[in-house]
Amino acid sequence: MRSAAAGTGPLGIHTVLLTHLHSDHTTDFNDIVTMRWAMSPTEQPLRVIGPVGTRRFADLTLAMLEGDIGYRMAHHRDLAWRPTCEVQEVSDGVVFDDGAVKIIAAPTDHAPVRPTVGYRVETEGRSVCIAGDTVPCEGLDQIAAGADVYVQTVIRTSLVRAIPSSRLQDILDYHSSIEDAAATAARAGVSTLVLTHLVPPPWPGTEEEWGDEARAIFAGDVVVANDLTELEL
Repeated sequence: MRSAAAGTGPLGIHTVLLTHLHSDHTTDFNDIVTMRWAMSPTEQPLRVIGPVGTRRFADLTLAMLEGDIGYRMAHHRDLAWRPTCEVQEVSDGVVFDDGAVKIIAAPTDHAPVRPTVGYRVETEGRSVCIAGDTVPCEGLDQIAAGADVYVQTVIRTSLVRAIPSSRLQDILDYHSSIEDAAATAARAGVSTLVLTHLVPPPWPGTEEEWGDEARAIFAGDVVVANDLTELEL
């Protein structure tokens, strides 16, 4: 649904990047695998790049889809191959380079979720850092350094602390707060900070409060993102 709204579709996806294997960051993976396979006119394995553990995750996803795979192959006579994933488990360094786009990984810190990675995407002299869930750390500083855009999942500490749930309080120690993200952006010298995966979800009309907290620390541009937010570099 989101890929269609973004003006693409399953066949427009050739590589999936995973920062870590928490379910809220992987829940739609099976839909990508299924629909890309079912709609493809030829056999096209899906490339999956992620931390150690990604191969097992992909294998378990395919096993979970076994019933659905059988139904679709029985229904479509020309669908004569099964979905497959070409998994590349990564931790640090260049993980993709086709001459036009280079992707660099670095370890991040979302303990006790281990291992986790972030990515730096470089193309045409521009760069974007995609951090995923992490607290500030050396690996994050490396891939954010001098980036045009730094995308960070964030929590708003004051709102989390106001919710009387000890389990929710636990998330404070392994996510970047707005202040953490702003400090990382300032330290790395990025041009634009994008706040995403906002927890807890802001009430409508309060989104810029999140941006203002970041602007108190970071002097560059701050974007409070929604689904399908687009930036032009």
